[in-house]
Amino acid sequence: MSAVTLLGIALMPSWALAVGKCERLVATGSPDAPPYLWQDPQDPRHLIGASADLLKQVADELGLKIEILSAGKRSQALDEVRSGRMDILVDAPLMVSELTSLDYIHPPLLQNEYLVWTRHDASLAYESLADLALHPGAISQKARLTPTFEAFTKAHLKLEVVENLTQAFQKLLLGQVDYVLAGRYAGMAMAQTLGMGKDLVARDVPVDRPGLYLAVSHNSACNDAWLRGQLAKKLTELPVSGVTQAALQRNVERWKAQLQQPLDAPKP
Repeated sequence: MSAVTLLGIALMPSWALAVGKCERLVATGSPDAPPYLWQDPQDPRHLIGASADLLKQVADELGLKIEILSAGKRSQALDEVRSGRMDILVDAPLMVSELTSLDYIHPPLLQNEYLVWTRHDASLAYESLADLALHPGAISQKARLTPTFEAFTKAHLKLEVVENLTQAFQKLLLGQVDYVLAGRYAGMAMAQTLGMGKDLVARDVPVDRPGLYLAVSHNSACNDAWLRGQLAKKLTELPVSGVTQAALQRNVERWKAQLQQPLDAPKP
C-alpha cells in the first residue's frame, strides 16, 4: 500500500471508516405489540410501528441501511438475534439473563407506560396500588412488565391473565373485573376502536414504565464500539426533538385505522 493511500485513510473521518465496515443492518422484534411494533398487513415479511419508524430515522441519520423483518413469534425473534442471523432486537426488555448475548443500548428507544384503566362510573377508589389489592383485575398475556412490578402483581394483586387487550377491556366493561392494566397508547387505540372511549378512563400516573431497548447481538458482524456509541447518542437526542411523541401518535392512528378496516377490504 502506498504512502499516499495510507495518508488518505488516516485523514478519513472515523465515521466514514465505521460505515464502510457495516452498511446494512437487519433488525427484528415482536410481531404483535402495537403501536410500537407489529406485522405489516400489506407486507407480512416486515414490521411497522413507532419503534420501526424511530430506528429507521436513526439509521438514516447514521448513513446505514436497515431492514426490519418479522422473524415469527417474539421468542423466535430473540433466537434470530442471539445467533447473529439478525443484528438488532428492536423492542428488547432489559433482562440480566440476556447480557451474555446482547448489548443493550441506553437510553431505551421508547418506554411503555402501563396505566390503571377503569370504567368511567367505577366505584373503585384508586389512589395507589394498594387500593387494587381487594379488587379483581385483568391483564393481557402479551403485556411485558418490568421484573420488579411483575413480581409485585403476582404477590399482591388479583390479576386474571387473558388472551389479549380486547378481551381484557370487554371483561372490564361487563363488570367481570374492576380494572385493567394496559399500556397508555395501546389502551387508547383499543378503547376508541371498540367504541369504549367514553366508557373507560385511564388513571394518569403510570404504575410501570418498562423500557423498550435496542439490543445488538454479540454475534452480529456489525456490533462494534462505533455503532453502539452512535446509537446511544441518537437515542439520547430523540426525546428532546419531539420525534418520539410524533411517531407514537402517528402509529396509534395507523393501528386504529387497521383495526377498523373490514377483514375483506381490498388491499390498497
